[in-house]
Amino acid sequence: MTLPQALEAAAGALPGEADAIRPANGDPQRLLGALAPEGRVRVLAWLLAHRAEAGGELAEAWSEDPAGQAALLGVGEDGLPREGRKRLRRVLHRLRSRGVATPVPAPAPTVARLPELEDELAGAWVTPLDPMGARQLWWLDAHPSGGARLFEAVFDAARGLGAFEVYSASRSEVRRFARRLAEKGALAIEPATARALLRHAAKRQGERPEPKRWIEWRARLGEEAEAELPGALAERTLGVSQGREDVERAARLVADGVVGPWPPAREVIAPIVERLRTALESPLVVSGAAKREQVAGQIEEAAAEAFAGEAGEIAAHRFRETAFVLWRQGDEAGARACLAAAAAFAARPPGENPVARAFVERWLAPLFAAEEPGPAPAPPEPPLLVRP
Repeated sequence: MTLPQALEAAAGALPGEADAIRPANGDPQRLLGALAPEGRVRVLAWLLAHRAEAGGELAEAWSEDPAGQAALLGVGEDGLPREGRKRLRRVLHRLRSRGVATPVPAPAPTVARLPELEDELAGAWVTPLDPMGARQLWWLDAHPSGGARLFEAVFDAARGLGAFEVYSASRSEVRRFARRLAEKGALAIEPATARALLRHAAKRQGERPEPKRWIEWRARLGEEAEAELPGALAERTLGVSQGREDVERAARLVADGVVGPWPPAREVIAPIVERLRTALESPLVVSGAAKREQVAGQIEEAAAEAFAGEAGEIAAHRFRETAFVLWRQGDEAGARACLAAAAAFAARPPGENPVARAFVERWLAPLFAAEEPGPAPAPPEPPLLVRP
């Protein structure tokens, strides 16, 4: 994980420092200047505790500045994991070997790590969209009788909530689980953002039954003001491009399997497949150019049908959420392409949208592959012996 990605995770876990972390855009010196002395200690301690490699990188960068050296001294070793302690000691040893006189740290509480219960219980995580368009999320809350409550959900912008469970957990279980989520690529978000994602998905539930535990908890989750969705944060931060190059890049992400394929429901795709199969199997003899033109027309018609109305809105939402994921993973170009795709679904007729057509071509790829002729058989080998 890169330093900018680790800092974004720290911003999610440390709301008080988030407004200083995000504008710095991963630059250690800008971050040092933006944070208050106690904030520097908290951020560095969190990284050393949860993202040791990135914490060591930030400590190295800050060790060249007196204010950064003060932050290094403010991080106590006692609560750090082994890897974090090792990286902190390495930087401090290099400072001493260079004869650098480290100043007395600014008056601030010594922070070895995040306060174990409160900060960790405020955490939340969400996965990227899977090929079907579904995601998982988790968030933690304090349990009245001690320990923590862990909320777990599976949801989809098109099909609503698929599962919702609530578990009790101890502090140690919470720590282990949080580490596993980070290792598996789940993205840290605010708990309020996690709940906003669930409320957004619940609006798409339709006639599908709601999970029983969700019915028990949804009233409490509706008490707070609506938080900003992750995709909206990415859009506000990066801006929206409707340039041709970004839209074409998004279409390539779909064609190459980086994004999607997010197939529609069977009742939507089945008629499209049948029409195209009929066209491909037509006994009429047409030229190759005419056949290609016919298939292109079918794809344009299928895109207009598959992404009409609400389906286009869902595709735009999924692209904004994917933009957030790529942005947090350090792929800003991919994130901007996804935001351009979201704008294209909002502004263009689906049949004229190259990203919509790329989806249809991806869904129908097995049908096209079946129509492609295989290699011509090799001519038979002449016999070795010829009768006279």
